[in-house]
Amino acid sequence: MAAGTVSRFPALLGRFQPQLARLMSSGAHGEEGSARMWKALTYLVALPGVAVSMLNVFLKSHQGEHERPEFVAYPHLRIRSKPFPWGDGNHTLFHNAHLNPLPTGYEDE
Repeated sequence: MAAGTVSRFPALLGRFQPQLARLMSSGAHGEEGSARMWKALTYLVALPGVAVSMLNVFLKSHQGEHERPEFVAYPHLRIRSKPFPWGDGNHTLFHNAHLNPLPTGYEDE
């Protein structure tokens, strides 16, 4: 009985396999308006989104200079277990003297 049951499973699975493949293919969703839809989304959503982002960056850049935060020497920040392999070993790779403090504080104070 067990051998007869096992031999029926491939036949049952084979009957449903084409339907499963057809449902998972892109042809099941209809391709007739797909290119027109993506073109419309590009012009009506993506390009205005980029324009709004550019406007946001432009307006924020013209707001003026911001104050840097007061330096607080927290023991868990700016830990140097070994020197950096560039420069004097104390400055990070993209160090900004105005914004990035060293372990002892800001450089220009």
